Amino acid sequence: MFPNGWPGRGLLLLRLVIGFFLIHDGIVGLMGPPQRESIALQVVAAIAAIFLLTGLWTPIAGVLVTLTELCIALRGTGQMRSAILLATIAIAIAILGPGAHSIDAILFGRKRLDV
Repeated sequence: MFPNGWPGRGLLLLRLVIGFFLIHDGIVGLMGPPQRESIALQVVAAIAAIFLLTGLWTPIAGVLVTLTELCIALRGTGQMRSAILLATIAIAIAILGPGAHSIDAILFGRKRLDV
C-alpha cells in the first residue's frame, strides 16, 4: 500500500526521523571514540537509513535496520532504549510501507491500465 494524504505524510515523517537518527549514529560511530557496539553494525544501519530516507526498498531496509538495532541492543550497550525504539519504528515502517512520497511508490505504486 502507498497511502496518500495525512497517512502518507505521517509515514514520510517516520522515515525522515529514523533516517536522520541512524545516519547521525553512523557518523558519530565513525568519528567518535571507540564504543562497545561494533562500528560495522552502525554503518550498515546508516546505509539502510539512506534507503529508508528515500523510500527505496523500504521493507528490506526496515528489516535490516531492525536486525542491526536488535544486535546493538543485545550487546548490552548503554543506548538500549534508543536501539529498541529505532528497531520498533523500522519494523513498523517495513510492515506499513513507505507511503506515497517515496521512490517505491513511483516504481511499484498503483498502475493505471488504459485498454
